[in-house]
Formats: sequence, structure tokens, C-alpha cells
Amino acid sequence: MANLKSLAKDTVIYGFSSIVGRFLNYLLVPLYTQSLSAASGGYGVITNVYGYVALLLVILTFGMETTFFRFANKSEENPNTVYSTTLIAVGTVALAFVAAVLGFLPWIAPAMGYADHPSYIGVMAIVVALDAFQAIPFAYLRYKHKPIKFAALKLLFIVLNIILNLFYFLWLPALYKSYPDVIGKIYDPSVGAGYAFYLNLVCTGTITFFFWKELTGVKYVLDRKLLKRMLGYSWPLLVLGIAGILNQTADKILYPMIDKTPNGRVQLGIYGAACKIAMIMALITQAFRYAYEPFVFGKSSDKDNKETYATAMKYFIIFTLLAFLVVIAWLDVLKYFIASDYWEGLKVVPIVMAAEIMMGIYFNLSFWYKLIDKTIWGAYFSGIGCTVLILINILLVPKIGYMACAWGGFAGYGISMILSYFFGQKYYPINYPLKDIGIYTAVAAAIFAACVLVKFDATWLNITYRTALMLVFVAVIYKREHLGEILKKAPVVGRFFR
Repeated sequence: MANLKSLAKDTVIYGFSSIVGRFLNYLLVPLYTQSLSAASGGYGVITNVYGYVALLLVILTFGMETTFFRFANKSEENPNTVYSTTLIAVGTVALAFVAAVLGFLPWIAPAMGYADHPSYIGVMAIVVALDAFQAIPFAYLRYKHKPIKFAALKLLFIVLNIILNLFYFLWLPALYKSYPDVIGKIYDPSVGAGYAFYLNLVCTGTITFFFWKELTGVKYVLDRKLLKRMLGYSWPLLVLGIAGILNQTADKILYPMIDKTPNGRVQLGIYGAACKIAMIMALITQAFRYAYEPFVFGKSSDKDNKETYATAMKYFIIFTLLAFLVVIAWLDVLKYFIASDYWEGLKVVPIVMAAEIMMGIYFNLSFWYKLIDKTIWGAYFSGIGCTVLILINILLVPKIGYMACAWGGFAGYGISMILSYFFGQKYYPINYPLKDIGIYTAVAAAIFAACVLVKFDATWLNITYRTALMLVFVAVIYKREHLGEILKKAPVVGRFFR
């Protein structure tokens, strides 16, 4: 029981820091979109570069974070040797990567479309290398059950990053107009989007110093035989990680390659900004994952585990469909999260949110191959989905622009979800309540259609109408799931339903 309580406490802390961190990071979006006009393409640059960063982070950690946990918890291994070997391996790869990028920067930057700003690429190469290296000390904190320090450092980075971004994208530009000679010594308006990258380097470098104890309090040993075994374990994780991250970032990387005109980055910026509104769904999925993952593995030995997984899937879909309708109902308010010159991209929001729902379902379905230790299936499904996404982008971006990115994600996650379901039913069959799921999905789709097809001139009328429709969905759930009876038995709130 004590172990379960410790697990629950750690999960809350890790989950809270991650979700709050991502939410605070989203607060940079209105700052960037207000400071960098859509026509400038500045936010398109940020979207594109961070797409590369996400992919490179997976490559440079090459599955060693998870591998560290696996080997450090083996009774026959020395945890300190595992930790030092992992640090040396990841650190060496990170250093080699930085040296290669900086050495070939005059060729790499033009190839990526940044001939005029090679420093963007050089700076972010250092940032992603530091991030990859820091992943191991962060993993070590989790291994040592130090969630407070883990969460504190994660949140410190976010807070420091937000403060510096406010300083350089809001306060200094305002002061520069009145005192250009003085402020010009620390601020150059021509840098624009570049400050997002330079400030990231400052923040990431700062966090590194807080790992002084984790980096100096270990005896460095490189066990070559151990490393060989660890690499044998980690390479499938690398393949799975690359396929998974490409599903999220391939469109942001590919778009400027397909549309090489200056307008390409403008359109990518519009798409990237609109996607941030849809990422509300990603926050919900993330919260669910932090609660669900330890729950699933904890229930794996119970006799009724499959029934529990099926019920959990139904409520996950209900919850995300409701969140989808809430965003649609209040989109006329939520759109102010980004600057008005990015609003033309709002048409991707429902598509991207639907893709995120399918990604969440795919995550839930993925437990069948994790529970039977056949994770290679995850690489197959994610790889096929990623291939579909890339093909749709290549074929349709020249014809329909960033809408191809939205539909590519929708199709990619949809294919992965369907494949995982049918293969899962063969190898680890679960009797999901497909009838109930189908009914709720159909009702949500009908309400969405009614929201889109009927529009009023007044914003308040639109919101009122769409909110009323959303409440219809709530009423359907309330009746079909017998929530009244459940709420009557609930503590505190139960007396209001009796």
C-alpha cells in the first residue's frame, strides 16, 4: 500500500509539472503571434525549427532514457555504472552532433532554408544537444524518487523562458521606440524570431548548472559490454520514437521543403498558430496518460483487467468528444489566443483536434502490445501512419496548402488507430463497447455539423447556440451512463443529486 501511495504521489507531481509546463509554454503563442505578424513568416520559422528540434531530441537520446530505467533496475547491474555509461554515451553523441552541425553550418543552414540566419541552426543544435544530455539526469532524478527537484527544474525553465521572452518580445520593443540609443545596446528589432532561439539557449544552459550534484557525484565508468547490451535494447525504442515524433512534426518540417516560396513560411506560421488552439486536446490526452499508464500496468494481473480497459476507453472517448465540442462552441472566444492575422487558419482546428482524439485512442490501444512485450508492433503501426502522413503532405500541399498538413495528421493517426485495434483484437482481444462509442461519436458529429452549418452574425448568439448543442451531448451522456445514480453515491456532491 505504501508503494502505491508513493507511486500516486510521484505521478501527480510529474504529471502536474509536465501539464502545467506545457500550458505555460502555450502562453508564448499569443506573445509570438502578436509580436511577429503572419506576413513576416516569423512564427513559421519558429514552427519549422522546433519541428526539427523535436525530431532530433528523439534521435540524440536514442531510447537511452527508457533503457537506463530498464537496466538500472536489474538486480545484476550496478546502477551507478548504468548511469555513468548512459551519461557518457548520450553526452558523446550530443557533442559529436554539435561539432558536426557547427563544422558544416555553412552548408546545412542554406539546405534548410536559413542561409540568411545560420545562427538559428547553430544555436538550436546546441540547445537540442543540451536537452538530450539533460534527459539522463532528469531520468536519474526519477530513478532516485526525487519528483520535487524534477518538477522544480522543469517549471524553472518554463518560468525563466517566459520572463525572458516577455522582456525581449514585449517590454524591450516598447522601450526601444522611445529610447533606441539606450535599449539598442541589448535589443535589435531586426533579430525578430531569432530571440526565441537565443533565449532558449540561455534557459537550457542555466538548467544544466542545477545538475551539478547529479553530474559530479558519480564515478564515471564506461562499461563497453553493458553499453552493447543497452544499445541492443534501445534501438527498437529509437525506431518507435522516430516514427512517433514524425507523426507530430513531419508536416512542420516538410512544408517549407515543398513550398519553397517566401509564402511557405507564412502559411506554416498560420497553420502552426492555429494548431496551438487545437493542442488543448493534447493537454487533455497528456493528463489522461499520466493517470492511465501506471493504472494499466497495475491492473495487468487482475482478472477483470480487460473489462476495466474497455470501460476506461469508453470514458476517454466521451471525455475527449466533450472537450472537442467545448472548443468548437467557444472557438469565437478561444481564437483571441492568437493574433487576428492568423485567424484564417482556424479551419484546421476541428481536423487537428479529431486527429488528437485518434492519437489518444491509439495510445490507449497500444497497451496490448506493451503488456505482451511486443513493442515492435508499435513501430509498425506508427511507421505506416507516418508514411501516410508524409505522402499526403507531399501530394496535397502544392494543391491545398496547410490543409494537407491537417488532413495528413488525421489520416496518419486514423490508420495507426485502426491497425492497432484489429491486430490487438487478434493478439489481446478486449470487448470494447463499440455500440456506445459509436452512438456518442455519431451524436458529437451531428452536433459539430449543426455548429458549423448554422451561424449567426452576433458572436454571443453563436456561443449561446453552440453551448446549448454541447449541453445536448452532456444530457445524452447523463442519461445513457446513468450518471445520476453514480453522482448520488459520490461524497460531498452526492447530496445535490439525491
